[in-house]
Amino acid sequence: MMSAMRPFTRRSLLASALAPVALSAAGRALGVKQSTVSRRLKLLADHGWVQRRAAGTATLYRCVSDDLPPELRGVWNQVREAAGRGDEFDADMRRLRAVIADRRPGSAAFFGRVGAQWDDVSRELFGERYAGEAVASLLPGGMVVADVGCGTGVFASMFAPMASRVIGIDREPTMLDAARSRLGEPGNIELKLGEAESLPLEDESVDLVVLGLVLHHLESPQAALKEAARVLKPDGRVLVVDMQPHGREEFRLEMGHRWLGIAESQLREWCEAVGLKVVGHRPLPSSPEARGPEVFAATAVRST
Repeated sequence: MMSAMRPFTRRSLLASALAPVALSAAGRALGVKQSTVSRRLKLLADHGWVQRRAAGTATLYRCVSDDLPPELRGVWNQVREAAGRGDEFDADMRRLRAVIADRRPGSAAFFGRVGAQWDDVSRELFGERYAGEAVASLLPGGMVVADVGCGTGVFASMFAPMASRVIGIDREPTMLDAARSRLGEPGNIELKLGEAESLPLEDESVDLVVLGLVLHHLESPQAALKEAARVLKPDGRVLVVDMQPHGREEFRLEMGHRWLGIAESQLREWCEAVGLKVVGHRPLPSSPEARGPEVFAATAVRST
């Protein structure tokens, strides 16, 4: 028993707690060489006191007392309690705090260097969709979502991870082809040809209707909102994303816009006429590179 206990000194215990930190930093905190920290962690792992796993070229160590076998758990707790007292332990903790303080400027220096390029770095590391999907994950799971005027499937792809079913509807076959190309194997996304003013959906069949940059294209936005109200389940919601009022007449000729933006008062009037109540309306921040009119997001609920 004594020979088996030899490696489980105060410094070995603290070394296992420092394992997520680089071994060189752990050695500084303990006042020993890096090779000593590595050797003691290996001894602990070989005897079953800590768990280790490879992560690329590194080896990560972890100890959770509840994961230990019952015959080792009591011994571990006694040794840990004894190791956590005394001047030597206090000195180790002071060195540890100094090591952590030294490491913090590294992070600050990194972000100071990348600065304005962080968006590009973040996009390379995590992709472009993680932020939108993180926000969408706040919605209740298992929803049925209708993306009306789905275009290439931007909103459909965003809601798909949280919804049980997403129905993308567009009046243009070419846009549906682009959505199929974008979405690949869509899984729980179904694409349908249809008009916003006459949706190919049953009454009270969806939890959320998305009208993303759609209403300004329509002769009668109120008719589309009436259809949205029809297909919504009780307490269902409509998300409207569209342009703020603007004066760019060229949009009528170049892109077939029927409305030069939609005022909040106008949207509220249309919604109230078809049994919807606007419960939220706010402008969305514009990107520096964006050249179009400002955009808003509004939420309406089906009136009971």
